[in-house]
Amino acid sequence: MSEQPAGKRAGRVMQVLAWGAALLLATKFFGDWEDAQRNPNRVPESLHGSDYVEVHLASSRQGHYMAGGSINGEEVTFLLDTGASQVAIPAEVAQRLGLVAGAAITISTANGRATAHRTRLARLQLGDIVLTDVDALIAPGMGRDDVLLGMSALKQLEFTQRGGTLMLRQPTSQQPTSQ
Repeated sequence: MSEQPAGKRAGRVMQVLAWGAALLLATKFFGDWEDAQRNPNRVPESLHGSDYVEVHLASSRQGHYMAGGSINGEEVTFLLDTGASQVAIPAEVAQRLGLVAGAAITISTANGRATAHRTRLARLQLGDIVLTDVDALIAPGMGRDDVLLGMSALKQLEFTQRGGTLMLRQPTSQQPTSQ
């Protein structure tokens, strides 16, 4: 029974470690790439005009408009949904944000009827667009952590879709005075 020389054994260990590091880096790279495909607007940029602020969003590969933003200063991912009458927050996200569940109401969803709870958002931010005192619902069983940005927020903005880009515009006269 012969043993390998110490140098050869060390070389094998280094080779295994190098392969492990390469696999870890590849996993991170492809995970980030996949996230960018799902949400190309993780950090939306804002354009300031003389009397407005605009945010331009690129659509995802599936044709959805998603963007990073915040509710009451806590980071969330928004999925813009003009078919939703309210901002809808998954129950798990609402708990993380410390939102207070108000009156229970019955809502109709794609999966049928469900009980949701009314709540109010002190501050909702998407890029430099800031909305205050926004009606929202805490909805059970939404599946993902994405917050549906419905019409209770979007009706306060002008929006236009053209060529895979959604432009959201807020007149500066409608922005809160203290940011």
